[in-house]
Amino acid sequence: MPKYYLSILFLLCILSSCKEDISNLSESEKKERSAELFEDAQSLHHGQGSPMLMTKLEAAIAMDPNNCDALRALSIAYLKRGVIDTWKTTFDKAVECNPEIWVPWRGYLHLQFYRDYKKAIADFDASDTLTPNFTDAPQGQSVDYWRGLAYLGLKEYENSIEYLDRYIQEVTEDDGEDWAEPTAFLYRGIAHYENENPEAALLDFNKMILYNKNKTADGSYYKALILFEGGKCEEAIKELDIAIENFNNGYYNSHPYTEALRQIYIQDINNLEKAIKTECQQKNEIY
Repeated sequence: MPKYYLSILFLLCILSSCKEDISNLSESEKKERSAELFEDAQSLHHGQGSPMLMTKLEAAIAMDPNNCDALRALSIAYLKRGVIDTWKTTFDKAVECNPEIWVPWRGYLHLQFYRDYKKAIADFDASDTLTPNFTDAPQGQSVDYWRGLAYLGLKEYENSIEYLDRYIQEVTEDDGEDWAEPTAFLYRGIAHYENENPEAALLDFNKMILYNKNKTADGSYYKALILFEGGKCEEAIKELDIAIENFNNGYYNSHPYTEALRQIYIQDINNLEKAIKTECQQKNEIY
């Protein structure tokens, strides 16, 4: 029985922060202890937002308010649960103590989670100044790629195309065009399409299809849309059939936590299919 009491006491200690007496610690010792607490938190097999994990992170920050990694890690749970005020104040503190790392990341989070395109662009622009000889890549993609998406969100199509051009060109020069993120062609194609340049858009959607090895509902959906609007009924319905198959197999642009920018749904595909069949049947172009 005593061992169970010890387990309960340990758990209560963790959940109540088990505040350490730090009055006799030097600043360097506090930072060292903070780093240890952060590493302890990282080693826990608990989900983001669990009481035990967050308590450890809070203890690390109490030891060193400028523990950037702990501040950033603590903010994640609030971000993914939509508690924007707490996420923002916590993440901003991480930005203050390490702007080179976390400014471009904050831009990505403004873009992906909150669709605050202007703040995202401001952070991406600031990252250019903070790291002038290096292209930052939050979430594994260049800030030029993310900037292209942010300008697309603002419907500033020329700027969107310019930055997506810049991203694709840089990757092409370094490694070859097939190394570029395929959605860069999707989004540049959407920017061209919404900017009333279907010919340029079609080139990009074809590249999206090529580099996704034909497994893309998005590329085929937009290609079918352009073919339909160009009066090519049979080609449009064939391409839309591919889009439907790919969508049903899960091959469409999405994000695990939020809606992807310009994400398509089966209703979009069904509505286009209905429009194609209605108009083209009236013209006796499909049967």
